[in-house]
Amino acid sequence: MFVFLEHFLTLSIQNDKFVLLSLKEHLLQKKTTMKKIASICVLLVAFMCTTALAQQNSKAEFKFDKETHDFGKIPQGKPVTHVFTFTNVGTEPIIINEVKPSCGCSVAEFTKTPVKPGEKGTISVTYNAAAKQPFTKNFTVRSNTKTPVKTLYIKGEVTS
Repeated sequence: MFVFLEHFLTLSIQNDKFVLLSLKEHLLQKKTTMKKIASICVLLVAFMCTTALAQQNSKAEFKFDKETHDFGKIPQGKPVTHVFTFTNVGTEPIIINEVKPSCGCSVAEFTKTPVKPGEKGTISVTYNAAAKQPFTKNFTVRSNTKTPVKTLYIKGEVTS
C-alpha cells in the first residue's frame, strides 16, 4: 500500500497489468473473494455431512456368524475353502458390491442378489495352499451397509 495525498492506494495486478486501487476498491475485491471462498467451504462441508449422514442412516446391517476362520494345519498343494455366513439384521436389503482378497493366492464368491432383512447370505473364500508356511489373509467386503467396509480373515499353517 502507498500513501498518496492522504489516501491509501494499493498496487494490484489485473489481466497482466498493474492497477492502482483505492483502499475502498481493494477491500471490496477482497470481500468478494472471501465470499466466494466461504460459499465454496459451506457447500463442501454440507456435501460431506450429507454423505456421512446417508451412510450412518443406512438401515442395512451385517451380522456374521464369525469374522475369522482358522483352518489349522492344512496339506500343501490342496486348496481349502470356508463359507462365511451372515444375516441381514437391518431393515433394508444388503447389496454386496465387491469382495476383494488381499492376494492372488485366494479368491472369493458371494451372494450377488440383495439379501432381504432377516435372510442369510454367504461369502465363500478359497485359499491356494501352495507355499509351506503359516498364513493370514483378509478379504475386504464393500457393501451398502451401515459399515460399508468389512474385513473377514482366514488363517492357518500349510504343512507337507
